[in-house]
Amino acid sequence: MKRRFLLLFFAFAPLLSVAQDTSDDDIAMQYYQQGNFKKAAEILETLFARTKDDAYFGLYFNALLKSKQYQEAEKVTKKLIRQNPASIKYEIALGRIYKEEGQQESAAKTFDQVLSNLPKDEALIRDIANNLYQIEEYDVAIKVFQQGREILGNPQAFTFELLSLYRYKKDKNMLIQEFLNALQTMPQMLPQAQTVLSSVFEGNSDYLNLQNALFKKIQKDPENESFSRLLIWQYLQQQEYEMALRQLIAQDKRTRGDGSAVFENTQVFISNKAYDTAIKAYEYLLSKGKDSPWYLSSRLSMVDARYQALLLGNDDKAEVIVLADQYQAILKEYGRNSKTLFALRKWATIQAYYLHNLEKAEEALETAVTMPGVAPADIAAIKLELGDIYVLTGQPWEAILVYGQVAKDYENQDTGNEAKYRSARLSFFQGNFSYAKSQADVLKASTTQLIANDALNLSLLISDHLESAADTLALKLYASAEFMHFRNNDQLALQKLDSIPLAYPQNSLADDILMAKSRIYIKRGDFSQSAALLKELIDHPQQNIWTDDALFILAGLYEEQLHQPEQAKILYQRLISEFPGSMFTAEARKHFRKLRGDNIES
Repeated sequence: MKRRFLLLFFAFAPLLSVAQDTSDDDIAMQYYQQGNFKKAAEILETLFARTKDDAYFGLYFNALLKSKQYQEAEKVTKKLIRQNPASIKYEIALGRIYKEEGQQESAAKTFDQVLSNLPKDEALIRDIANNLYQIEEYDVAIKVFQQGREILGNPQAFTFELLSLYRYKKDKNMLIQEFLNALQTMPQMLPQAQTVLSSVFEGNSDYLNLQNALFKKIQKDPENESFSRLLIWQYLQQQEYEMALRQLIAQDKRTRGDGSAVFENTQVFISNKAYDTAIKAYEYLLSKGKDSPWYLSSRLSMVDARYQALLLGNDDKAEVIVLADQYQAILKEYGRNSKTLFALRKWATIQAYYLHNLEKAEEALETAVTMPGVAPADIAAIKLELGDIYVLTGQPWEAILVYGQVAKDYENQDTGNEAKYRSARLSFFQGNFSYAKSQADVLKASTTQLIANDALNLSLLISDHLESAADTLALKLYASAEFMHFRNNDQLALQKLDSIPLAYPQNSLADDILMAKSRIYIKRGDFSQSAALLKELIDHPQQNIWTDDALFILAGLYEEQLHQPEQAKILYQRLISEFPGSMFTAEARKHFRKLRGDNIES
């Protein structure tokens, strides 16, 4: 019977031991979570001694450090080092003790010992670096990876780990070097390099460092296209479009390409209004001959780029004539039809507003309205353009007729409301202020925010400046200036605007004059002069109907043309704070977040 009892005891002994460990484990964890690390350490010491489980050692070790039992922790760790001389993790633990105890020199020596004993095993090296990362010894972890490369004889090993560490430490110079090292053999990492670098770079100096590093790499390895592509990207980020184009053309010639990369990047130039650079790009593509896959697209796009440059204020008479001739060549080669309607409409615009051949413009648009195969929406747009031409040729009743046709055909739609607004604007030009205001008041409820805002501004402009006979006369002169601006006679418009305070010193149009002049200078490409006028408008002691408009326009100038992003941020923030109901607030918030460096989709 006694023998049977002993057999049962030995059979259940392991289960009793597990039960004991489980109970002690729960108690130890309870002490640990309560912050009673000294008590937790006593139980965890027993558990580790009994099980030799590294999980218990980790908790025991942390409990000793948290309860500042550094001598005990050192004693235990050194014992484990003697028992396990091949295990570097205990060396790292010892270095951590010295670090937390404030013995920086001893900690450094211990970590140097770790570095001198690295194994020739990629997985173990990665594990060692990970242990160092967990105790926030980032620089030592980096050294482990760097030395690991030498031990393994593989300069590309641990690329992703090093990139993560450099990014975490915001070490931009090393991040650049690591990406360039990776791109030597992994060109597929170029998009990642562009995304990461753009997220950590903070200014021109960072891009300049990248540029210098790329120059050195290209000198050593001129055939590596990844370096050339990254250099092109760098120029684009810095808005150095001419330099970007030079590199694109050089790369295309070197690789004997078909011009695809050049053509794709012209869209970047166009979107950033670098029209002169885009035109040069198209000229290069056209030089490849008619057999080039981009020949026809480049020919048409180049003409459009010249047109956009014209709208931006590049109205040199000789350039305008060349552009008109290019559109005329398209119409001559392909005929006047629905497929060349785009060329006919822009040719008419050039004739009317830049060459002042109103009869040619009128004839072209009247022809376009009757073309077969033209979509109704396009016909409506052409009628609006034709109505504007009638205004310029002194045929107001014809203009009112075509505006009315479009308004009727597109009742309660954006196009119809635009027609009604143009009719109200015509009444304003004519000095028929009461009728213009009544039309504008109807449009203030338009579903299109831009039309509603324009209508509101027109209504307020009229109502705010009819209090006296002098104000009415001043407003008529102002309307005449606006009509000159509409005719693209900006010099005369500016003269009329400047004459208002001289003719009517007590007029109340000062803010409106500033806004009108700022828009003219923007159109002419004189952004500094426009910014000065907008700043004067914003700084007026009392807010006016143009303050939120001025804040948004000036912020845009600082962001895109004057390259002062901090000033742009200040103005966007002010617009968001002071004008939460403005139509510009949502867009201002997007721009502010972008300038702040937020990761946004749009």
